[in-house]
Amino acid sequence: MVSDKKIFDQIKLSGDIPEHIAIIMDGNGRWAKKRGLPRAAGHKRGVDTVKEITESCADLGVKYLTLYTFSTENWNRPKDEVSTLMRLLLKSLRERVSELNKNNIRLTTIGDIASLPFAVQNELREAIEKTKKNDKMTLNLALSYSGRWELIEAIKSIGKLISQNKLTVDEINEKSLKEHLTTKNIPDPDLLIRTSGEFRVSNFLLWQIAYTEFYISDMFWPDFNKQHLIEAIKSFQNRERRFGRVSNQN
Repeated sequence: MVSDKKIFDQIKLSGDIPEHIAIIMDGNGRWAKKRGLPRAAGHKRGVDTVKEITESCADLGVKYLTLYTFSTENWNRPKDEVSTLMRLLLKSLRERVSELNKNNIRLTTIGDIASLPFAVQNELREAIEKTKKNDKMTLNLALSYSGRWELIEAIKSIGKLISQNKLTVDEINEKSLKEHLTTKNIPDPDLLIRTSGEFRVSNFLLWQIAYTEFYISDMFWPDFNKQHLIEAIKSFQNRERRFGRVSNQN
């Protein structure tokens, strides 16, 4: 049986490894329903998938992994499901910090963190502090996040500077706007993976994915594994990224 290391080495030799992969982790509830289980069972299984994919990305040489963990729209789900998700998040943060340190993975987050339960906020801050010196890969959790929320917050921030005469309208450009995004210290995603076969971006990183390559997997998130990740990266490696230019300009 071929080892993971040999497989990963082969992938690295096949082409560029995406510096930044973003994932819309979709299908936990449908995975559970298909098996006659409560939705919570799908979310619990999905947490295990997060561990496998995070560690696989780090081993492959991915530098940034952003996971769409909880959107602003998810607050509209049934209260018991939201409570379950928050409990799972809290439990995962408490249990996985040592694993992140063992694998030299730094934890960061984007989103309206102040809207999360205080216990989750505190655990999140502690996990970020405990992993801040790790430099193999950054695991970025999008929590209580949406692309529209982020853009509105950026516009508010820019408007405040203008009202204080610290910025002029003519100074607003792509570079200055990016400085007000939650991802200002992270490169835009090279590859966006969405599981469960859905073809939409669901309000995720709307500014950042302007030239991102998309990969749609029919697998529900709990069934998505390192082999599916490799298939997504192979697909990425076979594409020509032109960024608005023609082939002979690259």
